[in-house]
Amino acid sequence: MAKIANQDITDKLNTKFGNQITAISEPFGLLSFETSVTAISEVLSFLKSDTELKFNYLTDITAVHYPEKKEALGVIYHLHSLTNNVRVRIKVFITTANPNIPTATTLWEGANWMERETFDFFGINFTGHPNLVRILNVDDMTVFPMRREYQLEDPNRIDKKDYFFGR
Repeated sequence: MAKIANQDITDKLNTKFGNQITAISEPFGLLSFETSVTAISEVLSFLKSDTELKFNYLTDITAVHYPEKKEALGVIYHLHSLTNNVRVRIKVFITTANPNIPTATTLWEGANWMERETFDFFGINFTGHPNLVRILNVDDMTVFPMRREYQLEDPNRIDKKDYFFGR
């Protein structure tokens, strides 16, 4: 079976969702686009259940933090159509004040661990998740370590002072 073209996927998405699909690009041939929190569940469901597209494999859910932007948190989904041997990347941007997005566990059970990890490191609440608790960090941790809100190193450390290295 021939690989489905990115343009065919884009056409189907535009027909179904119109202006809810934005920022379409193809870095290194990977079809990438953005959508909103209100549309993400329907977009994911469409991509999985469409009889031609068949994006039946959720490769990854992760996040990124852009502290300089208004919508500072980006939730990133990678889907793979094993039938068509093609991948897509979907991005949804949300604010740190309201870091809520619907769960994908209703579509893929494998989203459970990925969403817990993303919650643990970025503080994104996946509404409807069956057990959204920390998975890698200690339970009583009060910060989200992958957010760029803290200095990378303690400025009071003396073991990295220039005079120790002859500078």
